Amino acid sequence: MQQTAPKKIVNAWAMYDWANSVYNLVITSTMFPAYYEEVTKGNGGLVRFLGREYVNTSLYNYALGFAFMLVALMSPILSSIADYKGNKRIFMRFFATLGSISCSMLFFFDGKNLLLGIGCLVFACIGFWSSLVFYNAYLPEIAADEDRDRISAKGFTMGYLGSVLLQLICFALFFFPEKFGLPNGTSALQVSFLLVGVWWLGFAQIPLRILPIAPRTERKSKHHVLANGFIELKKVSQQLIHMPVLKRFLFAFFFYNMGVQTVMLAATLYGKSELAIPTTNLIIAILLIQLVAIPGALLISKLSSIIGNIRALMLCVGIWILLCYGGYLIPTGGINEFYLLATMVGFVMGGIQSLSRSTYARLMPETKDTTSFFSFYDVTEKIAIVIGMFSFGYITELFNGSQRNSVLALMSFFAIGLVLLFFTLQAQKKAST
Repeated sequence: MQQTAPKKIVNAWAMYDWANSVYNLVITSTMFPAYYEEVTKGNGGLVRFLGREYVNTSLYNYALGFAFMLVALMSPILSSIADYKGNKRIFMRFFATLGSISCSMLFFFDGKNLLLGIGCLVFACIGFWSSLVFYNAYLPEIAADEDRDRISAKGFTMGYLGSVLLQLICFALFFFPEKFGLPNGTSALQVSFLLVGVWWLGFAQIPLRILPIAPRTERKSKHHVLANGFIELKKVSQQLIHMPVLKRFLFAFFFYNMGVQTVMLAATLYGKSELAIPTTNLIIAILLIQLVAIPGALLISKLSSIIGNIRALMLCVGIWILLCYGGYLIPTGGINEFYLLATMVGFVMGGIQSLSRSTYARLMPETKDTTSFFSFYDVTEKIAIVIGMFSFGYITELFNGSQRNSVLALMSFFAIGLVLLFFTLQAQKKAST
């Protein structure tokens, strides 16, 4: 029977969440989207990039969609190499370095050098999400089945705590730039991007020193190293045919995660450009989301132990549907309504991410090929994000720059996910009888 790894290893694993979650909060959720919208809003919000004119917010969504598409294509190859070498840490280190340096380079983006800004945004995204392929694959290796929910939640909690701490530092820089020798709030935002890179790379050294390396006897070398990842994905997909519960869960995850990730990636631009929420209030709202997400992740994890993972996920997805409709109805300039929505989003955001990851880990069969199974999970997640981001950007351009109809479209993703979770629950009941 598998034993949970020593506390030192578990804490080191969770520390990577502490290190890299600042990217999610500062770069994708708060400061960079607000900064990007501010420096590109001239000319009626239209920007020219690589010979084509775009709505500035749509270009942002397309750029992230493109980055996630590259991650989805790369994940099988990366997972194959990681299995072949038996050392996930090397690849975590490479992509953590790529992502953190790209974040730091955003310090030089001023709106005029759009290629630099979009390029760094894409590479930071690739670095962050590619490193998570290897990070997530460690979970079933270091945690016994009964401890996976708790340890997964611990990782997310560490991430929220670390990101909020750096956000508070960036917050101080933004509100009191003169006390730090900065000319204005814009310069403070640029310094914040630099700090994200330093924080991420610095704290990542802890897990990169402590997380285990597979013994040479367990390192795989079958098949060509570049093709093996796709072969492994094919093997996983063939196994899923005989796993009705896991198969249905993955279909459900594909749709509801399409909504979750798109909301998280597009919320700040929606608040800034569609609702005309000032940058200061946006920062407060996203900070509020992070603070509420900590107890949210823990309480939903506790709830799942009482009513079961699938039912807890169904409850979360149902709340997300209501939140999307609420976001559609918020009036322009509705700061208080935006705060209320942010509080509710924060509560379910951490819980649904943590519980999705641990549910998948629990539904997986007993296997040493954890990287292959998590690569399949990650590819599913990234393809969902690509569709979500491109849909959001396209619908925005279709309605002359208005993002409200894009928010309504997200409700359909959640609704499909909820129905599929219901079928997952039925399959689970049938399998247990």
